[in-house]
Amino acid sequence: MKRLLLSLAMILTLAVPSFAAEDIVIGVTPFPHKDIMLVAKPLLAKDGYNLVIKEFTDYVQPNMALANGQLFANFFQHAPYLDNMNKEKNLGLVSIGKVHIEPLGVYSKKIKKLSDLKKGNAVSVPNDPTNEARALRLLEANGIIKIKPGALVTVADITENPLGLKFHELDAAQLPRTLDDVTAAVINTNFAAEAGLIPARDALVLEGSESPYANILVVREADKDSPKAKALLKATQSPEVKAYIEKELVGKGIMPSF
Repeated sequence: MKRLLLSLAMILTLAVPSFAAEDIVIGVTPFPHKDIMLVAKPLLAKDGYNLVIKEFTDYVQPNMALANGQLFANFFQHAPYLDNMNKEKNLGLVSIGKVHIEPLGVYSKKIKKLSDLKKGNAVSVPNDPTNEARALRLLEANGIIKIKPGALVTVADITENPLGLKFHELDAAQLPRTLDDVTAAVINTNFAAEAGLIPARDALVLEGSESPYANILVVREADKDSPKAKALLKATQSPEVKAYIEKELVGKGIMPSF
């Protein structure tokens, strides 16, 4: 009888379905986005979600992969960049919340301050529309050039260039590698950090805290109110993530924005 009861108990145990954690697949660029998501991952596990992190090294594919359903969310961009991508490609992607700010900075291996720039020097800037405009506005704010009014300005919109600087528009990820070849480069904080640069120490100038370019969590519009989106935002805007940014990233120029 005991053997029969034991056998029945084992059968019932095997018959009970096991519920695996539901995946949330998110696309990120390596630093600091992957690092922040690794802090959020165990928090999501407590809510029954398995965060699957996929790395990208450019600023186009994470949005295309999200729009095509290969990702549930992405985390690598600011709102002006997303707005421009939506306008250009009709992607239907939306922000569900801000996470942090990465100030753009000007870096150089050849000069110690912007006033050391000479006539004809080469300067490299990001070639994606929003970050190029952002880079040029940073140079304008520091008296190097003047630009036409407008949101998405390019080097073609420079109205005054007293030093006759030569601008090279390149993919953002390549900019740190140009420092041996140009006098200065305007580099996104994540790519600067990957190259071993510390913004607070190495940048000639940085964007101020008033910058509107906070990095955001992005999903498809149909998913913005879903339980998965709410869980992802809750974990990413958690006290644990904020404490991590303040302890580990502020010294690198990265600040929480929630």
